[in-house]
Amino acid sequence: MKLSDLSGSPGARKTGKRIGRGIGSGKGKTGGRGGKGQTARSGVRIKGFEGGQMPLHRRLPKRGFKNTMFALKLNEVNLGRIQTAIDAGLLDAGSTIDAAALIKAGLLRRAKDGVRLLGAGEIKAKAAFAVYGASKSAVAAVEKAGGTVEILAPKAATGEQAA
Repeated sequence: MKLSDLSGSPGARKTGKRIGRGIGSGKGKTGGRGGKGQTARSGVRIKGFEGGQMPLHRRLPKRGFKNTMFALKLNEVNLGRIQTAIDAGLLDAGSTIDAAALIKAGLLRRAKDGVRLLGAGEIKAKAAFAVYGASKSAVAAVEKAGGTVEILAPKAATGEQAA
């Protein structure tokens, strides 16, 4: 057997359609692009154009707004991953677990605006956490294991003025 004898299975390699090779081929002249104009050109096409009818994306009402300018980028960590790191000896359950400890253990690549603790997985170790935020299920799981969760996020304003 020679290298030139190797070929794909029948039907594995499909030859492309040769367009624009004369009128007799059936895909000549305009090459399946219809008439002239913008749609016959390469690289340009009016996206969402409905022949002059108001496009769907403009008929629907505007709704909502994302304040991405001031939105915080938080690292999300599940309890199951933290328990795995404690079992592997990467994290010390005796000391406070915060963003710096998680980065040192390799659970996070970099500290963003803070760490949010999520409740997926289970934690058996008694550990003290100092995080920006935590879900209710995560706080309940940590407290059930005998640990504590310190929330570093500022308290939300209730709308009452302090006199």
